[in-house]
Amino acid sequence: MSLLTDEVRALVGRTKVYTAPEPFGAAAGRYFGLAIGDDNPLYSDPDHARAHGLAGVTAPLTLVCETNQYAALPMDHEGYAGHTWDLDIPGTRQVRGGNRYTFHRRIRPEDVVTATWRITGVSEKVTGSGNAMLIVSSTATYTDQHGEPLAENAETIIFVGLEKA
Repeated sequence: MSLLTDEVRALVGRTKVYTAPEPFGAAAGRYFGLAIGDDNPLYSDPDHARAHGLAGVTAPLTLVCETNQYAALPMDHEGYAGHTWDLDIPGTRQVRGGNRYTFHRRIRPEDVVTATWRITGVSEKVTGSGNAMLIVSSTATYTDQHGEPLAENAETIIFVGLEKA
């Protein structure tokens, strides 16, 4: 059974764009740092941040990639409220194949972020145990209110067939 159908091939190039409704603000970086257990004073102390070459407080780098922080999306069936492709491939289970991040600069409190996600590729392989795998590759670019790059995220999602191919 092939998972790589014409319908799946047609997903390449599909794009979703999310723009934050307001600037991140200073509190977002401080709260995110607390939530992930990172008490770096760059997130809470403007004097410390300036002493390290920044204009003021910033946020942990990965906050910009948490689209659920600002996309205002409803929760999906698993309780997740961030970006997904809403792909339902019957007879498979979905697993994350990984992410690769590139950061161009730190977030500033005045930044209004836009995330542009694009499916860049789909392919099919077979696992060592003989199950079909559909591999969906996508990229996200994160820009500020001036269109300047903040970060990039390359993501791989894998759908593994529940039965042997």
